[in-house]
Amino acid sequence: MAGFGIFTFGSRLDPVSLVMLSLVSFIGWVVLRYAGTFLDGEARQGPFTAWMTATLAAVLFLVQSGTLLQFVTGWVASSLLLHQLLLFYPQRIAAQRAARKKFIVSRIGDVALIAAALILGLTFGTGEIAAILAAAREGAGGSWSVTAAALLALAAILKSAQFPTHGWLTEVMETPTPVSALLHAGVVNAGGFLLIRFADVMLQAPVVLAVLVMIGGFTALFGSLVMLTQPAVKTSLAWSTVAQMGFMILQCGLALFPIALLHIVAHSLYKAHAFLSSGSAVETVASIRRPGPVAIPDGVAVTRAFVLALAIYGVIGLLFGFSEKPPQAIALGAILIFGVAYLIAQGLADAAPWALTRRTLLASLLAATAYFALQHGADMLMHGTLPPTPRPGPLEWTLMLLGVISFGIVAVAQSLFPLWAYHPAAAGLRVHLANGLYVNALFDRLLGGWRVADATLPVKTAFASQAAHHAKD
Repeated sequence: MAGFGIFTFGSRLDPVSLVMLSLVSFIGWVVLRYAGTFLDGEARQGPFTAWMTATLAAVLFLVQSGTLLQFVTGWVASSLLLHQLLLFYPQRIAAQRAARKKFIVSRIGDVALIAAALILGLTFGTGEIAAILAAAREGAGGSWSVTAAALLALAAILKSAQFPTHGWLTEVMETPTPVSALLHAGVVNAGGFLLIRFADVMLQAPVVLAVLVMIGGFTALFGSLVMLTQPAVKTSLAWSTVAQMGFMILQCGLALFPIALLHIVAHSLYKAHAFLSSGSAVETVASIRRPGPVAIPDGVAVTRAFVLALAIYGVIGLLFGFSEKPPQAIALGAILIFGVAYLIAQGLADAAPWALTRRTLLASLLAATAYFALQHGADMLMHGTLPPTPRPGPLEWTLMLLGVISFGIVAVAQSLFPLWAYHPAAAGLRVHLANGLYVNALFDRLLGGWRVADATLPVKTAFASQAAHHAKD
């Protein structure tokens, strides 16, 4: 420890920080190697590498924080350094608009985090995070802990692009691809890491956790629906991140903190690969060998698929021991299996060849087994570090039931979408979804619109810059 009172710096190495250190280091290494080739010959390659390295250093500084001051410092520094990367092409109007929007949202989140840190430090009389969590686990803190939990939740919501402040994440496509990979695979996960790190404090505020379930669940549904309507690869990936962050916040709201940490790892690895390989995505998809014609399931096939998926989930769950799992984890698994049911529906369609049916059934078995196996592994790894999931009360049961029903309805609608995709009402809905239900435009108007300093740049210059960037991507 270095400092005095609550204003001290210090590192903490426990299973949570070790997992995050390994994850950030690995992804940072891959992204930096990719950037070396991607920006080869770029006039400002040196400054870009410097800013990206500094951003990675700030994130590493954050995830190993042992004190409130170090946590806040790493949190703010990573955001400010990322801002420089978002403006790597400062002459682009869209880049200025997105970066400025993120800057405003992030500063509000910073204020919330600083206020929460001050409350925790003064309430518990220490700036050491481990001591605060130990006291919170014993029930200390009272109403001040609830206030701090609410502020921590606000900071996490703003950091992880939750509805309705998600717009900046879907607009930061004017940066080089390595920045998108680093942002979507790393920095945006800081909101979930914040909730996981202060899990014992969050458990003292059940109402705050309920709010996280509602906001995260709605963001996940909203982002996943909009994602399906996006024609551009990177924009679709951005909306996928919005949905995934919503699901991560939902997991934290259900107090499934080990699963949320596992989600961060899986999503980071997947999204880093997705962005770095986005340039060849079209060719890759076109080259995939399909086992037969596109199969469109009808209502009967969809019904059978969902019944079969739930049956598989039930059998695998019994083998792993349903009785040992908290109800929140069982409900979450039911939501995840709905995605598998969509795959099974393709295999059970009348036009589906047997090869497709076999693959989808095998995928459903692997998904259900992987969910319980990985959950068991995460619980064992984090035992004693993260608090166990408490028994749900009436409010939690209600939210879980609404969540399962909502995700189930969306999954059924997605499975049946090809049957009514050409209906005029569906075409109109698709247009509205493609525009994100115009929430981002309303958010812009709420903030008073945007006027950027370089708005007088000649149109030809802006178009030429964009063409050169897209050619490089």
